[in-house]
Amino acid sequence: MIGNYSISFTKMVASGNDFIVIDNKSGQLDARSFDYQELAKDLCRRKLSIGADGLLVLEDSKKATFKMRIINPDGSEVTMCGNGARCSAFYANYHGWGQDFIIETGAGVLPAEVGGNNVKINMSDPKDIKLHINLGIGPTVMAVHFINTGVPHVVHIVDELEGYDVKGIGRQIREHTMFAPEGTNANFVKETSDGMTEIRTYERGVEDETLACGTGTTAAAVVLGLLGAASSPVKIETRSGEVLTVYYKISGRKVTDVKLEGLAEIVYEGKI
Repeated sequence: MIGNYSISFTKMVASGNDFIVIDNKSGQLDARSFDYQELAKDLCRRKLSIGADGLLVLEDSKKATFKMRIINPDGSEVTMCGNGARCSAFYANYHGWGQDFIIETGAGVLPAEVGGNNVKINMSDPKDIKLHINLGIGPTVMAVHFINTGVPHVVHIVDELEGYDVKGIGRQIREHTMFAPEGTNANFVKETSDGMTEIRTYERGVEDETLACGTGTTAAAVVLGLLGAASSPVKIETRSGEVLTVYYKISGRKVTDVKLEGLAEIVYEGKI
């Protein structure tokens, strides 16, 4: 039950990925009786409520500056969100918790650095890398790549992004039996003539295209590096028009020292 609570929240955005942040570092909201899953499904609804790509709950941690929980609009809780982590680090800096942070996530304990509105976060080392998968989508066989950058991602390189059916194809990839039962996020990537990479992402749990996805952008950058099509640092333009920068080291098929950098900001604060 949500119960009779007055909840303070902060609406934040990182490169077009928007979040509702609830600060429960003090433990005032009892997680045993408080249903964040139902709250996320309610508050993340576009036009009918606050609206967001996810709910971030910040809690106290015994092994980091704070713990970040990520609840999707469908109520599912996931282990990692790159842009959510950057928003959380910016929030912590804004409220005087420090400048450099350690964030406990389901994907590991990750350092973050804040300088103004710029936030750089260490990502967990990618795993479960599978390149050159032939994936059947309807009558079409698509060449895709799979990687887990804290959450699972498929990367598909396309010739043209404008007009591409990101939602339709993305949902088919997300629900494909190859990635069952958890499903996957789907990223569509285009390399442009000026050396920039563009990306559009269908996010699992949001069940739609979002304006940006930090773990998806990281997945795309690392896959391009493994394919020999890019080298660190990789700049990728998101659907919002903002550019995220991904850093990494590659040795054979092993990828380490992955970092995600970009802007984050507070949009407004409120109570519900």
